[in-house]
Amino acid sequence: MDTRAKSPSTTTFRAGAFQRRLALIFGLQLLAVAIAVLMGIYDVAPLGAVLALIAIISVLAWLAARREWRPVSTLAGVLKRWNEQRPDLDSLQPERLSRRTDADVAALARGLHGFATRIADYNLRERNFTRDASHELRSPLTVIKMSTDMLGDETALSDFGNRSVQRIKRAAREMEAVVEALLILARESERTGTEEHFVVNDLLHSLIDEVRQVLDGRPVELWLDESARFALHAPPRVFAVLCWQLIRNACQQAEGGRVVITVLPGMVTVANQAAASTALAEQHPGFELAIAQRISERFAWPLELPAGEGGERVAKVRFPEPLPA
Repeated sequence: MDTRAKSPSTTTFRAGAFQRRLALIFGLQLLAVAIAVLMGIYDVAPLGAVLALIAIISVLAWLAARREWRPVSTLAGVLKRWNEQRPDLDSLQPERLSRRTDADVAALARGLHGFATRIADYNLRERNFTRDASHELRSPLTVIKMSTDMLGDETALSDFGNRSVQRIKRAAREMEAVVEALLILARESERTGTEEHFVVNDLLHSLIDEVRQVLDGRPVELWLDESARFALHAPPRVFAVLCWQLIRNACQQAEGGRVVITVLPGMVTVANQAAASTALAEQHPGFELAIAQRISERFAWPLELPAGEGGERVAKVRFPEPLPA
C-alpha cells in the first residue's frame, strides 16, 4: 500500500479518458447519422436536409475530436519550438496541461520534462567541466613550456640537460594537442561562435612547422604537396587538431623516410610507409586515429583509411563544402 502523501497541488489525470471520449464522439456520430439516414428512407425529411444534417454531424464530430486532440497538439508544438540553447523546461510541466488531458499524454509530458531537465543539467555540467578543465590543464602546460624555454637559453646546461629539455618540450606540445582534442570532443556545441574562414594550405604550413619541432631528432621528413588550394568556413583549431592527430599517427608508424601531406580539391591526405612491425596495427587503430575518427564524425568530415600499395598507409579526409582560396 502506497502511504506517500500527495501534494494538494498535484493534478490527477484519468487513464483512458481520451479513448473513452473519442469512442463517445464516434458513437454519437454513428447514431446521429443512422437517424438521419432513416429519416431519408421513410421520407420524414427531404434528401437535401438529410445530407445537410449528415454534414453538420460530421463537422461537429470533427470539432469535438480536434478538441480532445488539443493536448497532444500542444505538446507537439512545444517540441517543434524547442530551443536547445535556451530550453523552456516549464513548458513541459504536466501541471500546465488541462485536467481533461489523458493520463498517457500526461505521462509522456512528464517523461519529456524529466529528459529535458537531465539534458539541461548535463549541458551545465559539461560547460562547467570544460571551462574548469581548460584552465586547470592549460595553465600548468603553459608554465612548463615557459620554464623549458628559459632553461633552453641557459648556456651552462650539459648536452644531457639540453636533450632532456627538448624531450620535455616535445612532451608538453604533445600533451597540449591531446588536451585540445579532448576538450573539443567534450564540448557539445563546439561550432557555436568558433567558425572562421581560413585557407587550408596556410594552416597546414604552420601546423607542419610545429610537428617538425616535435619530431626534432627523428629520421622522419614531412613533405607538403599542394596539388590544390581551397578554404573552409569551420573552426580552424578543430581542423588543426584533426590534421595533427593524423600526421602524428603517420610519424609514429613510419619506420623512417617521408610522410607526405597532400592537398587535393576538397580533400587532405596523409601518407606514410608503415614499418613492418606495425602491419597488425591496421586492425587496432591507435589513440590518434580514434581521436581523428571522432572529430571527423562530429563535424561531418568523412575520414577514410584505405590501404595503399607496397605497405603504404593513407588517411584521407574529405570536406563536403570546400571554398575557393
